[in-house]
Order: sequence, then C-alpha cells, then structure tokens
Amino acid sequence: MSGLPLEGLKVLDLSRLLPGGFCSLMLADFGADVIKVEDTGMGDYVRWSPPYYEGADETARSALFLSLNRGKRSIRLDLKSERGKQVLLRLVREADVLLESFRPGVLDRLGVGYERLREENPGLVYCAITGYGQDGPNRGRSGHDMNYLGLNGVLGLTGDADGPPAQSGAQIADVGGGGLMGVIGILVALRERERSGQGQLVDCSMFDGALSWLAMVAAAAFASGRADRRGENMLAGAIICYRPYRCADGYVTLGALEPKFWNAFCQGVGRDDLRDHAFDRPGSDAHREVEAIFARRTREQWHRFACENDCCLEPVLDLDEVLESELVRAREMVIELVQPGAEQTVKLLGMPIKLSRTPGDPTRAPGPALGDHTEEVLAEAGFSAEEIAALTESGAIAGPMNAVRGTFMS
Repeated sequence: MSGLPLEGLKVLDLSRLLPGGFCSLMLADFGADVIKVEDTGMGDYVRWSPPYYEGADETARSALFLSLNRGKRSIRLDLKSERGKQVLLRLVREADVLLESFRPGVLDRLGVGYERLREENPGLVYCAITGYGQDGPNRGRSGHDMNYLGLNGVLGLTGDADGPPAQSGAQIADVGGGGLMGVIGILVALRERERSGQGQLVDCSMFDGALSWLAMVAAAAFASGRADRRGENMLAGAIICYRPYRCADGYVTLGALEPKFWNAFCQGVGRDDLRDHAFDRPGSDAHREVEAIFARRTREQWHRFACENDCCLEPVLDLDEVLESELVRAREMVIELVQPGAEQTVKLLGMPIKLSRTPGDPTRAPGPALGDHTEEVLAEAGFSAEEIAALTESGAIAGPMNAVRGTFMS
C-alpha cells in the first residue's frame, strides 16, 4: 500500500472550535502534519467546552476534542509577544499551509497577517475561515452557524409553511460552508502552486459557502423572478411525493420524486388512483390520503415494504440507531481511538471519503495534549535547546498542560 496521500504536507492550524478544526481534521486523516498552534493559556476552546449532555464526564469532554483533533500535534505560542511572533514567522518558512479562523484583521494587527507571512514564505497557502469573508459590510461581525444560515436563506427555507424556521441537527454553515470549503480551497491553491510556485490567500466565508448550497433554488428564483418561501420548495416539503411522514411508531421519508418511484409506491400500497397526484401540495386531499396510508404501518413494516418496492422510502432514525446501524458499520463510519492518558477507547465518526489506492487513516494517532509537541516542533524547525529554554522562560512558548479546566460558556 502506498503512503497516505497528504504525507509531507505541513499545516499550521491557528483555528479554534468546529469549522477550522474540521477542515484540518480532513487533512490530518489523509496524512498531513497538522500542528495546532494554541495560546499559552487554555488553548483551543473545544478542549474545555461542556459536553452536550447532562452528567457527562471527562471521557465525553475528551471525545469532543478527539472528534476534531485526532492525528494532530499541539504547540503553545503567545502571538501577543514579540518573541512568540518571531517563532511563528520561523515556523511559517517551512509550512505549506496556514489555517486561521479569527475575525478579519486580527492577525494583521498582531503583525503576522498574510502579507507579512508571505514575505517569509511566498509559497504559503493561507486559508482564513470567517463568518462573512475578508470584505463586505459584515466583515467584522460576530456570528455562529445559525446566524449565517439565517442571513443566507437556508434557515428561512427550512420547515413547514405554517411553522417556524427549523434548525438543522448538523452545523451546515460551520462544516459545509466553512470546513469543507476550506479543504477544497486549500487543495485547489496547492494544486495551482505546483504550476506557479506561489501561494495565495483562500478567503473562505461560512455565509458564502452555505449559500452556495442553494445553487438550484437561487437559479430558479433568478429565472422566474420569484423566490420560494418556506414550504414552497419542491425538495423541502412542498410536494407530497417528497416528504417525511408520520407512521405508526415514528417517521419515514418518502423520496419518490421520479415517476417510476412514485408509481412503484402507489402500486405497492394498492392506490393507483394517486399516480397523477405526486406533485400535489401538503394539505390537499391526496396528501391526507397518503398521511393515512403511512399511519397504518410501523417503520419496520415500511422498511420491508421498501425492500420489495423500489420507491426511495427509508425510516427516520434517531442518532443512537444510526450509530449502531448495519449501514454505518459496513461503511466503516465509526472508529475507535485510545483516549489519551487512559486505557479506555473512545468511539468517533470515521472518514467520509474513501480512496481505493491510498486511503486515509483516522486511527493513526489520538488528539494531542495541550502543548504536547512544543519542544519537538521547534527542534524540527531548527531551534536549539538553549533557544527553546529561553523562549519558555520568557513566556513566548509553553509546554504541556494536561489538566485543562473551565468553560467558554461563562
């Protein structure tokens, strides 16, 4: 087997929390040497963020951190000190990528923004993941996933016409608009660098990225001169052949958009009279008939029905059911890592991208303790033992700190 496809790629990751962490996770899983550049205080907020459920212990806290930071190394660096900035400038000389998620202008004010860093390394690919981009009227505004989706129309289109906007269970803007778009931008810029020898700035806006998910919806609005409102979009619940339905013990999804699938459903339930009503609206007589049909069977009965009738019908599973499902196991979408400092293992989601010849490896290393690799990384960059000791004494860098406590919610 060949080595991991991104082996030899060095990434300095100054980001925190989800979008940047997910971006560099994808790179690390494929072999990139991702170095988390954390502050000399408590580091990445996700290290000490509260677990999502009441009564969770330190294992749960570790799992949240590991979910985004497996396979990375950590150094602690004070970018507010002159000596700390000089360390970053020296590290940048040998880096391929620098990733950050501060508001626009923060690193410029510290004296280590893109223009300064490219003086040290003209080939550097500098990726900035922000809420609203490096320019525009919202450049300096704070925000989170829901704010970006509210402003770009995704949230406004999600839900029933007579109900409130429905929040997604996944962070669409953070992961899809920020993390994944960041990976794409970085890889595109690296590919172009092979031709020009020059790096560039990748301006990755979570607002822009998630807005691009509305490509077809926006195109229809431009063409017709009228934009859909919540409950009017065909693929968001506006037609009865493409909706979730309540069944006897939960919900199922019917995605019978093409005539062959809708006809298969109608034939399977013995209701050929519904064939011409696939695109009727919710609230119609046909919709009430379909609701009644679904209510008569359980999810398992509908699953067996779908195995016999090819009509794009599947159950709506709760997360615990998903994580234990045969499909997830078959696709190797759950992995196990040994928790740092403990004998027990932590389960995490696996890699969504499968390469046939050089697959990634999400289990090659756990997430790093805070500052665990400061001396190692600096020594690799040519710092002597005396220089490292002096930098530590000055507070410009810091080594390991394992007992991280606190909450960014306060």
